[in-house]
Amino acid sequence: MAIWFRHLLTDGLALHQPALKESPFVLVMPVKNRVIITASCLLAERQGAFAGMAVADARAAVPELLAIDDTPGKATKLLRLLGLWCIRYTPTVAVDLPDGLILDISGCTHLWGGERGYLKEIVLKLRNAGFDARAAIGDTPGAAWAVSRFSLSRPIIEPGEHIRALSGLPPAALRLDAEVLEKLKKLGFRTIGSFLQMPASVLRRRFGKDLLIRLDQAMGRVDEVLEPLVPPIAYVERLPCLEPIKTAPGIGIAIEKLLSALCLRLQAEGKGLRKAVLKCIRVDGRTVQAGITTNRGSHSVSHLSKLFELQIAKIEPALGIELFILEAPKVEDMDTLQEQLWAVDKGLADTALAELLDRVSGKVGAAAIQRFLPAEHYWPERSVKVAVSLTEEPAAAWPVQMRPIRLLAAPEAIEVMALVPDNPPKTFIYKGKRHVIAKADGPERIGREWWHDGGEHRDYYVVEDSDGQRYWVFRSGHYDGIDVQWYLHGYFA
Repeated sequence: MAIWFRHLLTDGLALHQPALKESPFVLVMPVKNRVIITASCLLAERQGAFAGMAVADARAAVPELLAIDDTPGKATKLLRLLGLWCIRYTPTVAVDLPDGLILDISGCTHLWGGERGYLKEIVLKLRNAGFDARAAIGDTPGAAWAVSRFSLSRPIIEPGEHIRALSGLPPAALRLDAEVLEKLKKLGFRTIGSFLQMPASVLRRRFGKDLLIRLDQAMGRVDEVLEPLVPPIAYVERLPCLEPIKTAPGIGIAIEKLLSALCLRLQAEGKGLRKAVLKCIRVDGRTVQAGITTNRGSHSVSHLSKLFELQIAKIEPALGIELFILEAPKVEDMDTLQEQLWAVDKGLADTALAELLDRVSGKVGAAAIQRFLPAEHYWPERSVKVAVSLTEEPAAAWPVQMRPIRLLAAPEAIEVMALVPDNPPKTFIYKGKRHVIAKADGPERIGREWWHDGGEHRDYYVVEDSDGQRYWVFRSGHYDGIDVQWYLHGYFA
């Protein structure tokens, strides 16, 4: 069986998304100082936007055209993911670059009521997910490939009907090179049937051996070797129990055994655990779970055991647990650390720090611990982002200007009195409390980000009130004779 994706969309972008349903779209790539359409949807082609056309010309014909970057390599990655998804229908799935999949469905179709039901199930699932897919079933991959792309008749080729199915198709259905196709065209061979009965020696002499190989593969005279996708091996360990486990010490021993086996495998592959889920199958048939997460990859049995010790109290064994399953859905590559006699200032690379954070997050929750990195934005509330791990490197340097210890998520309006409009405030009222300013420093002007939203620039001041508390306040925009708005944005230590 062969599945053909008429236009494979980058990054899993699907047609069912509302933004793409309302207007035609194309995938584009810059070529020789011009942006060229590499693929387009049916709606765009009906209105005159085709692959190979410059986007400027296409937009002249289709003003509402939506152009999306065609990132190299992402379509291939998506095709592989679709192939792994198809393993639920057959264990043998091969990627057929650049836009197809080949499935060996021998012995699988009866589970869906026959070949017709099998074909309908897969194609409808793919189309409902937003992919423009066509499929065909034949005794050979070559025949299924040809019919799925070039035939408008029935997509299921009956056994022994390959010659009839292929005879009326163009030579391109044999997956031939452009040079061979051009020779066939010049000699007037418009269909496969026009040269199907010619002697093999004649075809080899005029068109080379590739034509004969592709023809024999489509007819089933030569086997076509497929390279099936191998799904990633799951990191799972199982521990059945001779007697049901009911006590916390027994659960702890089971967890340690599972971790020992799992961490041995992770260490051999140079990987570390980031997330683990323990599933406990009880005698009554119910399943209880407990999970842990780490801030960086770890294959330390002692450390991971301590994290699970905090979760044992949440496991209810009831009449007893007869099967333990430990899964690691998230792992990451680990760099081999050189052992040193004296470790000097390892900072975030110190495994002790990561293990401490893991233990703390096990008690207070992972969401309560966050690490921030600088982000390249002008507005202070947008100038930081949450790091995904301890090893993530900042893309920009931290600002050298003075910033408050506590920054409000959004500035809050205050009432201000100033002797001169452009000077710092003398007093301000925040949440009903009046603050008298004793010292002030500034202003520091920060321009607005016009590409995100509207608004004025900001003039920030560091002010200290009579009680010694320091605040970060700003005036929005210039003073133009009308009441101008002031805001409180943060607190200093």
